[in-house]
Amino acid sequence: MVRKESRDHGVIVTGTSEQRTEQAQISDEVLIVKVATGDNQALEVLYHRYSRVVYGLAVRIVKNAEQAEDIVQETFWRVWRRASTFRHGSSQFLPWLFGIARNLCIDELRRRQARPATGGDDDQILLSIPDLQPAVDDVTWDAERRRLIIHALGELPSDQRQVIEMAYFGGLSQREIADQLEHPLGTVKTRIRLALQKLKGALQDQGISLDDR
Repeated sequence: MVRKESRDHGVIVTGTSEQRTEQAQISDEVLIVKVATGDNQALEVLYHRYSRVVYGLAVRIVKNAEQAEDIVQETFWRVWRRASTFRHGSSQFLPWLFGIARNLCIDELRRRQARPATGGDDDQILLSIPDLQPAVDDVTWDAERRRLIIHALGELPSDQRQVIEMAYFGGLSQREIADQLEHPLGTVKTRIRLALQKLKGALQDQGISLDDR
């Protein structure tokens, strides 16, 4: 079980490095299914794989290192508790993980709004996004476009899919992705370029452009 403590982004993991290494090559989707069965070592692998990425996303949104660490802690705690809700076969783990983290970030910004006004203009802009009520046709189109993109992502090699998901769902720059994954920037750029070429081709066949809004 992951214990919620103030170490290593707020989560103490108990598995050995050797045990994590054994599962290091297992896909995210297989690991989250293992988590759903109560496999805490699988959770630890996911934590070590993505805790820095989640922290980078959180600190970009809430702009506070301590609160970002708390969000990392709570994100993986919720992964542990909600693993059984992950729809294996129709979902991919990283967008699901980013969704949990983003919701926690929005919750934190809303709590700031409820307190005496201390937030900046950026907070107000971000808080306004979930409250917009677009036309039904727009919502349907956005949902379908997102579904097609996620499906196309699933056809990419795992290393290319990872960097694209971090950019598309996590909003990270190429430099930030390289830093989070501890890969050379040139490697990340190459993977993103190759992935985008494949994605554009696959989506064009569906009449979708990555630049559509």
